[in-house]
Amino acid sequence: MTDDWQFDVPTTGSKHLPPDARYMEALSSQGYGFEVAIADLVDNSIDAGAKDVVIHFLRDEDRLVSLLVIDDGRGMTEEELDVAMTVGGRRDYDAQALGMFGTGLKSASLSHASAVTVVSKTRRSRAVGRRWLMERAVSGYQCDIVAPNYAQSLIDRYAQRPITWQGTVIRWDGVKNFPRNGTGGQTDRYLHRTINRLGLQLGLYLHRFLARSDFNITIAVEDVNTGTEYMNFGVEPLDPFAYPVPGHAAYPRRFTVDLPSMAPVSLDAHVWPAKSTLDGFKAVGSVLERQGFYFYRHNRLVQAGGWNNFRQPDHQLSLSRVAIDLPPHGNDMFRLTVKKEGVEVSPEFIEALDEAADAEGRRFVEYISDAESVHREARKRAGTSRRAVVGPGKGFDPAVREAIEEELPLLPGEDPVAIRWQPMDNSLFFEVERETHTIALNQHYRSAILGGRRGGLNDAPLLKSLVYLLLHQVFEKEYSGSREKDNLQLWQAILVTAARTELERMGDDD
Repeated sequence: MTDDWQFDVPTTGSKHLPPDARYMEALSSQGYGFEVAIADLVDNSIDAGAKDVVIHFLRDEDRLVSLLVIDDGRGMTEEELDVAMTVGGRRDYDAQALGMFGTGLKSASLSHASAVTVVSKTRRSRAVGRRWLMERAVSGYQCDIVAPNYAQSLIDRYAQRPITWQGTVIRWDGVKNFPRNGTGGQTDRYLHRTINRLGLQLGLYLHRFLARSDFNITIAVEDVNTGTEYMNFGVEPLDPFAYPVPGHAAYPRRFTVDLPSMAPVSLDAHVWPAKSTLDGFKAVGSVLERQGFYFYRHNRLVQAGGWNNFRQPDHQLSLSRVAIDLPPHGNDMFRLTVKKEGVEVSPEFIEALDEAADAEGRRFVEYISDAESVHREARKRAGTSRRAVVGPGKGFDPAVREAIEEELPLLPGEDPVAIRWQPMDNSLFFEVERETHTIALNQHYRSAILGGRRGGLNDAPLLKSLVYLLLHQVFEKEYSGSREKDNLQLWQAILVTAARTELERMGDDD
């Protein structure tokens, strides 16, 4: 016979168990994406009342050396900086603050850099600084005190750009995803790619702040030897609800969700116009990722798309977006992730959506039907003017596949067209394999197409898209006539010549 179950666990006292030094290493490996980590630092700047934030990449000719985030906010005293740099240290956040857990500065920074230095100055205090080195942090929480002269010099370096009387500089050294070898244009390509993604991330998640006249984010690149600025531009707001005309005349509409033990939550339901090419529509992931709920916390976007188990993503709902401002006190109804890139909602919220209604009694579930009908009508109109095609399959980037499937009706019952690299005679650029619905590309020319970059299953999306547009009709006919065969020979000759020219420029042609 077992003992009766005890609902309360009996205890005999308590014991202090300090964290292991490796806790810092675990903190830094939380999987922050680069853009997400920078956005977390900018959140701190906004909380400090900053009007201008500069994200500064520093390079030494071809080599990237440091990344800094500078703001003209209130700054920190020495005591406040110690709290900010303490592992597990948490200050009292303002009711409208974007910060929550007190871990973002440390974990976001040390996820991407081997050292993070923070220098700050208030109007009434001198410049002070602290530095975490990862190698010292994991061996005993030894935080370095920055020399006062250097702290002041770093503040002075950014005088009027944007620091005036007060502000903060966060410096990353040993950034893990900086190119190891910047020669051959690697640094320029990295900066172009990274800054583009960073601008989109900040423009989207902070679009409500950037839309204000008194807040700006600038991304700049400077050579530390010459002082030359290679790039300097302002981040533009990317509003995921900024369409000129709605896709449905009855929207946007506000629905209300009644929830137990808390105030009602509003849902602002929108239907985008079909075939939109605006950045605010296209920038958010794939067709399936960009639909659904857009949660805001204190005007900061914290989730861009997704249905949170309310329903499955569906192409029919690609035009539907719902803006939700999280209540100040969400209790257990809404739980924001530490990295502020997603919201976990309770089953009670999902259940309540079925009963959500607007002021006129229209139900939220009717909005879902309306959004689906707009998409269906748009597809019908597209189907009357564009001929159905055999769709793309394996080897095409998922975003390319989705774009083609959105723009063109697909032939029912047809296997998709795959595309792959394989060895073949160098007088050919491609081969068409009707039986297997495959386009083969000549492996010999792959390096020229990729420009020396590492390849993968879905590589060269631009080339593969163009080849698909040239060749998809071959798979929609039982045989090729003389005109089609002549076109194939023409495209073959031009593409082989272009690929060989690329190889010659790389010095690799044999």
